[in-house]
Amino acid sequence: MVVTGEKDPGITGLHSERLKERALRTIKALRKEGQPTAPVKEQPNSAFSRPPHSRWRRSASHAAPHSPALPLLASDWRVRGASQSARPLPLRGRCRGLAQLEAAVGGGMSRLVPCLRSRLLLCECRAVSRGLLRVSLAAGPCRGTAGCGAASDVSMEELLSRSVPPLPPYETKEKAPPPAELRGAEFVRYYRGLPAGPPRAELLTRLARDFGVDHGRVAEFSAKVLQAREQQRELGALLQAEDRLRYYLNPRYRGLFQHLGRLEGGLRFLVELRGDLVEGLASKAVDGPHVKEMSGVLKNMLSEWFSTGFLNLERVTWQSPCEVLQKISDSEAVHPVRNWVDMKRRVGSYRRCYFFSHCAIPGEPLIVLHVALTSDISSSIQAIVKEVEPLETEDADKITTAIFYSISLTQQGLQGVELGTYLIKRVVKELQKELPQIKTFSTLSPIPGFTKWLVGLLSSQTKELEKNELFTESERQELSQITGDCTTETLKKLLNNNEWVRSEKLVNALHSPLMRLCAWYLYGEKHRGYALNPVANFHLQNGSVLWRINWMADTSPRGIAAACGMMVNYRYFLEDTASNSAAYLGTKAIKASEQVLSLVSQFQQNSKL
Repeated sequence: MVVTGEKDPGITGLHSERLKERALRTIKALRKEGQPTAPVKEQPNSAFSRPPHSRWRRSASHAAPHSPALPLLASDWRVRGASQSARPLPLRGRCRGLAQLEAAVGGGMSRLVPCLRSRLLLCECRAVSRGLLRVSLAAGPCRGTAGCGAASDVSMEELLSRSVPPLPPYETKEKAPPPAELRGAEFVRYYRGLPAGPPRAELLTRLARDFGVDHGRVAEFSAKVLQAREQQRELGALLQAEDRLRYYLNPRYRGLFQHLGRLEGGLRFLVELRGDLVEGLASKAVDGPHVKEMSGVLKNMLSEWFSTGFLNLERVTWQSPCEVLQKISDSEAVHPVRNWVDMKRRVGSYRRCYFFSHCAIPGEPLIVLHVALTSDISSSIQAIVKEVEPLETEDADKITTAIFYSISLTQQGLQGVELGTYLIKRVVKELQKELPQIKTFSTLSPIPGFTKWLVGLLSSQTKELEKNELFTESERQELSQITGDCTTETLKKLLNNNEWVRSEKLVNALHSPLMRLCAWYLYGEKHRGYALNPVANFHLQNGSVLWRINWMADTSPRGIAAACGMMVNYRYFLEDTASNSAAYLGTKAIKASEQVLSLVSQFQQNSKL
């Protein structure tokens, strides 16, 4: 029989060091208990002296009787030829591995193996009593293996009936026992065992439709509230009737979400589930008022769980864990990270990167903010993310301005949860502590949707007026001389094709009209009275000032396609943010600089909608 030390592909160098420390601690503990052990000496050819990513094997004839790798048998030793798909659960694999090694190396292990087995069994018993649910939730997607409770073993209807707790009567709501924890763990395993797509969509649809609000009870207690008001009963009776109505307005699936939120790993699962809801509603895979209502209920619950008191602000540096750097790189949605050199630049000198993490999901970035430390308000993103300067020591005397140039949400399930506003405010305070000489805070923000809005406007004008009135006569003539034709179709082709930026004449000819059109798009185009552009609406709600529109600020293909290469600065005057925010939310008034107001005036004079 040959024992192999084939390590799992996921074991990294960091994990190997931690496992080595664990092995040495185990041997030291045995010595204190009086168990005879041979001296531990790391061999040159031991597992720890080899590259952590290599795959290695050792036969029984070469196995050291007291190798430091011995305590790693729990997860790292395998029997050659054994099926990896039939891999035992972690709690069983430890003693099984010890038995295999004992049989392989013979008497050399007769004293140490029984002792280790007894210690491992004791640890496993404690682990079962303390963390059975943690093992269940952290196991990840269930693939239908024997120990997992495959999705096919239980019908979807039966699972939902068992997992969703009934709404207890109002009189006993405080005394109702909590649902069994194993039911919540079973729901998590079942859901993760379903493949993404129609099966999960069906479960979510059933959950929203069949376990929502009891409309009969709502109608009954609504009538009682109206009756109490009409009879002018005492205030206490009216308030009690309203409280009963409020209680029965809670859908049943809310109880399931509350229960899952209390389990270890349950909050992460709920974020994943909300992400599936958001994605399904966007793609029409799931639809209907019941599903939309459930997504809203879960969003409100996540907003409470992810309030600022539970969030930790963490700074990212080049010394941060590799997993964190990789997640931040993958989640960058505004200006994609090209390579590790680019990532190192974004967390190096004159740069700052911060993220929020949650106390229940430590080390997991939820929302990320990138900051450039400069001497003035930047007008081009190329100077920040594209032009790589030689590494130099940061000179604090050169820093007077903080530019927020990228903010990205890493968890789709937290869409709609207010995190960005609090992150910016926390970062401002952090920068003021570190660099008190910074007095100017501004963004360099993209303008998503501008090109799409402009092309749609050109199309609608052509249908209604049979001509384009967004450009002046002189501008149309200049464009006609360059392109040979200035019809609306020609302009639409230009805007939908990034090639026009290669022509200096076209860039100059389109400068004035596109700048004033962009100013109107940000300042004048509204949705329910607020700014149509989502990025503008976000920063204006925070109390910023629409400060400056920058021409050819982002010449990347994405920047040209989204906003014809333009970007905008939203400036934060810290002493005025509260009043600006109140004015925007209350009266829907936008605070703008003279440059923006001048461009808006030009639009009103020269362009017609």
